[in-house]
Amino acid sequence: MGLREELKKLSPDEAKERIEKLREQIEYHNYRYYVLNDPEIPDSVYDQLLRELMILEDLFPQFYDPNSPTQRVGAEPAEEFAKVEHAVPMLSLQNAFGEDELKAFDERIRRMLKRTEPLEYMCEPKIDGLGVELVYENGVFTRGSTRGDGYVGEDITQNLRTIRSIPLKLYGDYPPLLEVRGEVFLSKAAFEELNAEREREGLPVFANPRNAAAGSLRQLDPRETAKRPLDMICYAIGRNTLGVSTQAELLKRLAQLRFKTSPLNKLCRGIDEAIEFYRSAIEQRHELPFEIDGVVVKVNDFALQDALGQVSRSPRWAIAAKFPAEQATTIVKDIEVNVGRTGVLTPTAVLEPVRIAGAVIQRATLHNQDEIDRLDVRIGDHVIVERAGDVIPEIVRVLKEMRTGKEERFSIPERYPVCPECGSKVVRFEGEVGYYCIGATCPAKLREAILHYASRNAANVEGLGEKLVAQIVDKGLVKDVADIYYLKKWQWASLERMAEKSAENLMEALERSKKLPLARFIFALGIRYVGERTAEILAEHLGSLDALKSASEEELQQIPEIGPKTARSVYMFFHDENNLKLIDKLLAAGVAPIEPEKPKDKEQLPLYGKT
Repeated sequence: MGLREELKKLSPDEAKERIEKLREQIEYHNYRYYVLNDPEIPDSVYDQLLRELMILEDLFPQFYDPNSPTQRVGAEPAEEFAKVEHAVPMLSLQNAFGEDELKAFDERIRRMLKRTEPLEYMCEPKIDGLGVELVYENGVFTRGSTRGDGYVGEDITQNLRTIRSIPLKLYGDYPPLLEVRGEVFLSKAAFEELNAEREREGLPVFANPRNAAAGSLRQLDPRETAKRPLDMICYAIGRNTLGVSTQAELLKRLAQLRFKTSPLNKLCRGIDEAIEFYRSAIEQRHELPFEIDGVVVKVNDFALQDALGQVSRSPRWAIAAKFPAEQATTIVKDIEVNVGRTGVLTPTAVLEPVRIAGAVIQRATLHNQDEIDRLDVRIGDHVIVERAGDVIPEIVRVLKEMRTGKEERFSIPERYPVCPECGSKVVRFEGEVGYYCIGATCPAKLREAILHYASRNAANVEGLGEKLVAQIVDKGLVKDVADIYYLKKWQWASLERMAEKSAENLMEALERSKKLPLARFIFALGIRYVGERTAEILAEHLGSLDALKSASEEELQQIPEIGPKTARSVYMFFHDENNLKLIDKLLAAGVAPIEPEKPKDKEQLPLYGKT
């Protein structure tokens, strides 16, 4: 008699008891295999347990449970991802490049806390993957989402269910609500295997493991995600429902609850020990089974974390120490230019593809004509290209000894006497290093301005990408950035590759983008010399858009980290009639920058002066 016939003899109560037992056993063995990497049973025995459970669930469908291990194969495809608001924002980290910046980070926070003795730091490898949040209610995994912009992510619950290192149910002592955060990634071996399979199937390969993990998680069909061996390492929580008081305690509790944590984590006393950990990670990075692009250094004590607080979108109590740049040799095939939102023509080297730091590099910035002349880079040259983390690759040296005499010099004014986009004259202003298109209606400027405004770290208009922006500009549907809020649904729907549903989704994304922190609004405006960090500083110190508009050049220069050039640029921007009209038009469309909470004075910090 076969197994199925035997199981048919069970009563519903007996079947329920056996199903629950099998689910618990299988999840335990998943934990041993996928989290601890220490299986207790051979694969054949595991397969037998899973087969028995699948038969029982088929015979007794009344005991269906979406969190059963049999459901990890993937649910039915979704039409789109719903939006999820994070109860506690998933903040991004500021970066440190090198040991000196790590020391400066330590000095800065000890000064804020009035501490002279060394602080305890939890040091963790910075896994190069995709940040996600898992929500458990009464021990059951109920929702999973991407980090998104830190405030709102996408619901990818069904896709996350397919990852076997993520527990679908918790065992032991757990709170009614638990929000666990971590990084989803592909191991190096899994990445190579996935790309080999895609090559066999004639599909384009992924450039690096991070792109592969992100693409896998954002599949609308969870069954496709289930085919990819994704993994997850956990390192944080949202609301502190575990009652822990340090990062070390948190990691220990997560491990007790069967979440996978990094075995490389180390508690360091003082910044010197943290720097030793950083050095060790640099040496070991290529031997690890997964890609890391740095080390995260966190103040261990949660009370001190609370005292330090945050700056706009980043905590003051943690920093990402990035690894030094990696280099490779390749050939310059051509030099092209693109026209930016200010009209500047930026040259870019088109390269023979080369792999650096886990990514395939085909282009490198050349910044401006002065940089081309300084490097003496020519079309056909062999060059050394450098890439550090997410920084745009750049050429650091030309291998002149490898020249054949056939290499071609490149000059922006000779190749592009007029703008390649609009045909307007290209000029170089006195005191400037760049060449500029002076066309007032240059479509490239408008395209880049809209793309910048809509970008993830600015207004974050999801779904408004290059192809759509090119269409609305080329068709004359928009004359400035604010016009994107005034287009009707039918106008979006009339564009190529846009259906009614896509237009509706974009309208919703535009509506969501209207409420954004003041710092992101300032950044979105595209003010010259104002990047994300400068925008955060301006928002934190001035507190409102009105204060920014009325600030004098001298007042702006009094703000820490704001130099004369930036102060002049900001002052001129907010005293230009056209810019003020654009801002008024954005506000009239319903854009509502959210003013930051007033920053704490040092004396107001809970632990100020206590040592």
